[in-house]
Formats: sequence, structure tokens, C-alpha cells
Amino acid sequence: MTHHGHSDGQAPDQDGFLASRAGIALLGFIVIAGVLLLSEHRAHVMGAAFWLLLLACPILHIFMHGGHGSHGGGDRNSGPGRQSGAHQH
Repeated sequence: MTHHGHSDGQAPDQDGFLASRAGIALLGFIVIAGVLLLSEHRAHVMGAAFWLLLLACPILHIFMHGGHGSHGGGDRNSGPGRQSGAHQH
């Protein structure tokens, strides 16, 4: 039986790619590329910023509310399964 230095029984490969040295290097290169692209194309990014913000509003509405089915609206005491003399909390 070989011991890999993990006392919790996990194999070393279960930490994921981003936790590995190659994953950290890849994230570093992506950050550097993003900063360079942003600095070189700042006018294009600032021109699109308004439209991206405007597009974020309906997207956030959909994901934060789960669509229009979960708003609940209306009277909570009326609806299917509720009777006028039902116990209310």
C-alpha cells in the first residue's frame, strides 16, 4: 500500500485543474491578456459599457427571480386549496 501524503483519502488529482501549477499559470496569462486587451481597446470597451449594463438588467431579472413564475403576487389567502375558514398563520 502506498501513501500519497493525503490523510483524508483523496487522490492528489481530485483538487482540480485550476488548483494545479498549470491552472494557476493559465489564469495568470488570461489576466495579463485581459489587462493588455482592455488597455489597448479602452475606447471600444467604454463605448459598449452602456449597452452591456442595459443588457445586464433583464438577464439579472431572469436569473435572480427565476422567471415570472416565482413572483407569487396576488392574495395569499385565496387560491387553490384554501377555504375561507382555513387556519391562517
